[in-house]
Amino acid sequence: MQLIRFFAVAILMGCWVMPVQADDITVGGLKISTPWVRATPKGAPVGGGFMTITNTSSAPDRLVGGSADVSSRFEIHQMSMDNGVMKMRPVGKGLEIKPGQTIEFKPGGYHVMFVGLNKPFEEGQHVKATLEFEKAGKVDVDFAVKSVGAQTGSAASGGMQTQHGH
Repeated sequence: MQLIRFFAVAILMGCWVMPVQADDITVGGLKISTPWVRATPKGAPVGGGFMTITNTSSAPDRLVGGSADVSSRFEIHQMSMDNGVMKMRPVGKGLEIKPGQTIEFKPGGYHVMFVGLNKPFEEGQHVKATLEFEKAGKVDVDFAVKSVGAQTGSAASGGMQTQHGH
């Protein structure tokens, strides 16, 4: 009987320490999926955030900005190749999400920047932020912190050690 009780407690404890996957968020016709950030080294001034946004409505919307308590600024950026050189630029007027369109925020493409970090992003933790859309308004999002070299927000990507500019 003691052995059965031990295994039952061990299984329950395992459930509590399993990695938490950030939930999808639906606001109006917008679905925000798998929000995540990379862990940052101590003293890093910026961090990058990623997610997927799908517009299932018949009207466009625009991600115009956001905010987070962990940083002094929140910006939308795009990385692109220009004559063989990777460049990162802010998306000044926000990012339009057309009806039926899915935009993936990922390393090397669109992403959000947490600028002026007041503490490092630690793997396994969560970063709370608010996205601001032109029509959908303000949406609270919980970004899961993945490893420094993560390429996706899935649990399987945690060990990748590829470096990116954030």
